[in-house]
Amino acid sequence: MTPAASPGASTLLATRSAVLVFLAFAAAYFCSALLRAITATLAPVLTREFSLQSQSLGLLAGGYFLGFAAVQLPLGNWLDRHGPKRVILWFLSLAVLGCLAFSMATSFAGLLAARVLVGMGVGACLMAALTGYRRWFAAPTLLRANSWMLMTGSLGMLCSTLPVQWLMPLTGWRPLFWLLALMIGLSMAVIARIVPHWTAAPAPGDGHEADGKTDGIDGGAGYGAVWRSRYFRKMAPLAFFNYGGMVAIQTLWAGPWLAKVAGNTPLQSATGLFCINASMLVTFWTWGMVNPWLARRGWHATRLIAWGMPLSLAVLGCNILAGSATGWPGWALFCMASSVLGLAQPAVGMSFRPALAGRALSAYNLVIFAGVFVAQWSLGGLIDGFAALGLGQAASFQAAMSVFLCCCIAAYGYFLGVKADNSPQ
Repeated sequence: MTPAASPGASTLLATRSAVLVFLAFAAAYFCSALLRAITATLAPVLTREFSLQSQSLGLLAGGYFLGFAAVQLPLGNWLDRHGPKRVILWFLSLAVLGCLAFSMATSFAGLLAARVLVGMGVGACLMAALTGYRRWFAAPTLLRANSWMLMTGSLGMLCSTLPVQWLMPLTGWRPLFWLLALMIGLSMAVIARIVPHWTAAPAPGDGHEADGKTDGIDGGAGYGAVWRSRYFRKMAPLAFFNYGGMVAIQTLWAGPWLAKVAGNTPLQSATGLFCINASMLVTFWTWGMVNPWLARRGWHATRLIAWGMPLSLAVLGCNILAGSATGWPGWALFCMASSVLGLAQPAVGMSFRPALAGRALSAYNLVIFAGVFVAQWSLGGLIDGFAALGLGQAASFQAAMSVFLCCCIAAYGYFLGVKADNSPQ
């Protein structure tokens, strides 16, 4: 392992060390993503056992994202101050406790509290990795590593579908969370062994600052520079509505749609979710392969998002109109078209100097996961609300998704209208 350099010196890792660091963080993020999406597969059994309505199911799934979002602002400061290794190990210990608490819950309140604790515990998994990558990896490698971390997340969500469905008759849902606690503990041991210790922020001249404009704002100790960044504000509505909503559908509402609108059995729904997540795995792997090539030819994240989002909006509109004819291929295509938004996160990180990277990335992540929580809960509330107004089950889902589509269109319009001089090129 190449040790971290002294303060002020270059801290780029050698290739072998970079690969090992990536794999260590990827193991933890795999567990995080599996826990994020497992509610969709467990939805039928949890609904039966705890008599959940759509809104309660949405709140339970969203509890993960509520806990996740709640820790993002202090997390950014802690990452910049203490470094990824120390911070993620403390956080993952909370995730272990949350998994054990979820497995022992006997009421909806207990499930929700444990789910929030799990979300808090895995809240550092991606941000710790990206903060370290911003310091330790060259810019083209950073873009590739981000996409492949998202690919690892898709692999975790893939394992939350059919594998979980197959294990359920053998173990029941509670022992699954004992296994997840063990997996998180093993990932903590790998991180403790592999990831370098943190040093003071690199000084100018480390090779990163060329892409680190911040609108002329000094970093300071807080989040002022982040919130005042025009580029951050340009990307935030897309993060909240479009990306947050896509994750909400991928990790929860695609499952109920397949079961209640398309008429799939639980096994068919789990198979559909498996295919959706497999599609996303391949998509993020592809982004990782082509990102450096695209960047060299001037196709930076902002430009790709501007061209890619209309396809996502069009697919969502078609899925809504098709109603019960929309199966997993329609939702897979929507998620794949929306995956271009995954490029925004490293772009936001690179629009700030490395000393602000943890705060910028965590603030952006806060916006995303606040959006996921709001989308998961509010879509459930809208479905129940439209049903109370007399709409049928399928029509209630379509109406709720139509409200979501309108929000996404408005966010995209805002993105197109805001000009920012600190966009990373």
